Amino acid sequence: MPGSLSPALFQQAVLAWYDDYGRKNLPWQQNLTAYRVWVSEIMLQQTQVTTVIPYFENFILVFPTVEALALAESDEVMHLWTGLGYYSRARNLHKAAKMIVSQFGSQLPDSTELLMTLPGIGRSTAGAIVSTAFNQRATILDGNVKRVLSRYAGISDWTGSKKAETQLWELAEFYTPAVNCRPYTQVMMDLGATICTRTKPRCEACPLQVSCAAFASGNPLNFPGKKPKKTIPVRKGHLLLLQLATGAIFLEKRPPVGIWGGLWSLPAYEGNLENLTAECQHRYGLVIEKMCFLDSLRHTFSHFHYDITPIHATVVHSEQAIYESSEHIWYDLESPPRVGLPRPVKTLLMGIN
Repeated sequence: MPGSLSPALFQQAVLAWYDDYGRKNLPWQQNLTAYRVWVSEIMLQQTQVTTVIPYFENFILVFPTVEALALAESDEVMHLWTGLGYYSRARNLHKAAKMIVSQFGSQLPDSTELLMTLPGIGRSTAGAIVSTAFNQRATILDGNVKRVLSRYAGISDWTGSKKAETQLWELAEFYTPAVNCRPYTQVMMDLGATICTRTKPRCEACPLQVSCAAFASGNPLNFPGKKPKKTIPVRKGHLLLLQLATGAIFLEKRPPVGIWGGLWSLPAYEGNLENLTAECQHRYGLVIEKMCFLDSLRHTFSHFHYDITPIHATVVHSEQAIYESSEHIWYDLESPPRVGLPRPVKTLLMGIN
């Protein structure tokens, strides 16, 4: 009967597959420590393994321990995160490292309840850390696992709905073993990432095929249900490439929360372009000598599109010019400082001659 394996048989099937095909050579699986597992799990939130690997390796090279991360400058942390996206993860990781050092004696807690008191760690991430780092029973339910369990049990609701969420946590708890916790957690993620994929599931290679409700239905793509469509709004604005004759570009630090929080960005301008020259001099003490519009580009956030029209302007200092401060720097293109940059800003800077 589809979706009706006992926990023991379910675990036996997926663990046998893991022995033969599971991913066992990921960087965070080597020299395994709770710190390395935690960093990897935060990076893997909403991000694919192949994207994460080089970021993880660079991050661990610079910050090999939680103490090193706790002592780091925010700019260095954000610099190493540049391009990975969802920058609140990096801010929370840095904040949590300081809490782990000060409140937990530099040791990550081995319980989901305590881990969830740290910023950036929710129920599923806490479960992944406990099961992977400490090989203790804990339940995970990331996007990959939601898809595997939805198809296996024939849940047709969108996984983000309250009804489906409740059902899936119950299923995840039901099938999570008391032993072999580390490989079980990994295999459930592996199956979702490599076999039970969103658009082209490889059902013929799946260890759960014979008892999978979605496969029995004849169209596994009907499970789980799709997220209700919603029109993504579009915002428009300008980013200012204010450049001195020396070649340096003016950057300002974004507020700690919100879009690109804590990163260094080209100044954003959404006012009347007729007022740009006066605004530049008033805000930054910079006089625009000449300017031109560059090709527009679109950057997509989780909840809106941002259509950016860059304006490249050569500038000179006025009497009240800002030279450098904690919120403003001149970015040397030849010898760039190690600071965190949003991806479109980094792209624009790389395109300046």
